[in-house]
Amino acid sequence: MFEAVARLRSFRKAADELFVTPAAVTHQIKALEDQLGIALFVRLSHGIELTPPAEAALPRLQQGFETVSQAVRELRDFGQSPRLTISVTSTLASRWMVPRLESFLSKHPGVDVRILASRQIIDASDYNHDGDSHTTPSQSPDIEIHFSNGPPPGEYVDPLFSVYVVPMCHPRLIEASPRLLTPDDLRHRTLLHGDSSLSDREQSGWAKWLKHAGATMVDPRRGLQLDHSTLALEAAADGLGVTLAMPMLASQELAEGKVRILFPIELPITKSYFVVTSRSAIHRPEVSAFRNWLLEEARKDSERSASTYVATAANPPISSSEGPIAAKKKATKRRPE
Repeated sequence: MFEAVARLRSFRKAADELFVTPAAVTHQIKALEDQLGIALFVRLSHGIELTPPAEAALPRLQQGFETVSQAVRELRDFGQSPRLTISVTSTLASRWMVPRLESFLSKHPGVDVRILASRQIIDASDYNHDGDSHTTPSQSPDIEIHFSNGPPPGEYVDPLFSVYVVPMCHPRLIEASPRLLTPDDLRHRTLLHGDSSLSDREQSGWAKWLKHAGATMVDPRRGLQLDHSTLALEAAADGLGVTLAMPMLASQELAEGKVRILFPIELPITKSYFVVTSRSAIHRPEVSAFRNWLLEEARKDSERSASTYVATAANPPISSSEGPIAAKKKATKRRPE
């Protein structure tokens, strides 16, 4: 109970995690303090803090618990295939990780991989929703992939990649009249919004991208509203309009020519992906191998810019000198600092 309270900095959260009442936690901590003859916590109006001896003892206790947990797992899994549990957002799992997973499984055929898809929402707006993986104690993941404004808590945290969005649409919308030669020409197309959590479209992803691209003649408030960025991408592939999407999450549609990048003007977003590896699992061979595989796959994608996606597309965009690449150069000149 001391470890849970100290780690969570909350009697109530510790009680919830241990499936007991807050009163039971308080009673046990009081009994421990009486037995040791020292205070472990300083009770404050806004929460609790650890005393110096508690702060010093906590890491050793956590190491001890992790060693015991690892030993129990080894006993339970003895003679079975190595098991690897990954917690990841459903969008990243289905659109980035799973399509690449064969390359890992072919090198590690004996590993039993289990993927826990979280309900974290990813859209093209300000990315202020952190989501929740909703894992239970029996599903404690070995590796978690977070989408957050900064490195999440953890001893073994690796940046996976930063991301950006660019406008994409069906090829026929690029070729249709009037031609889309500059970002301001988007006023002739339907904007697809995949950030339904926003009530003010002046703060939408489209509003930010249009400002970033120097467009002044396009109203970011108009267009079709969809519940998720994936739905917006699918609508774009059906020719309903132009959406903002991450190339790394639209790689299949781009490769198949269902969508093309309209203007390779990248809008960086405020959040990034991070890999958090459990301390109790970091030294297991299958966990270390998967972590290294993730980082290598991410490195390959991080080297690709929107212009690279355009240049390597199976059906490249307009090839005239007044196409989207030229439009990018024009828009860049007008882009505010």
